[in-house]
Amino acid sequence: MSVSTAGWQRIEPSSRTAVLAAGDLAAILLFVAAGEYQHGYNPLVDVGRVAGTFAPFLVGWALMAGAAGLYATDATAKLGRTLGVTAVSWILAVVVAMGLRATAVFHGGAALTFAVVSVLIGGTLLCLWRAIATLVLS
Repeated sequence: MSVSTAGWQRIEPSSRTAVLAAGDLAAILLFVAAGEYQHGYNPLVDVGRVAGTFAPFLVGWALMAGAAGLYATDATAKLGRTLGVTAVSWILAVVVAMGLRATAVFHGGAALTFAVVSVLIGGTLLCLWRAIATLVLS
């Protein structure tokens, strides 16, 4: 298998990486859908709204997780490292997402309270998923 590198990004194209990415996307989508539901929107009906909320988090996560090596061969080697890198990557992804949401391109704005909720809830879901993946895939 080859490792794709661009600067300090490490991504290992493999079925394991695909599983990790799918789980990450599911965790982030669950966070977004639950938030939309809590605000009175039906995520199954308001798909465009969910996609618009999901997109900046997806961009932020793709940039930060890829840069942090969360899709590399050793991404699930040690539980403590995995959780630490996941948490820091998510915090930085939320910063990117809030920056994008502050533009006219994405809806929602970038309220500090939403950033805190995003870090806590989204980070918890991602860390739970990554902990399970580390225990199962290692």
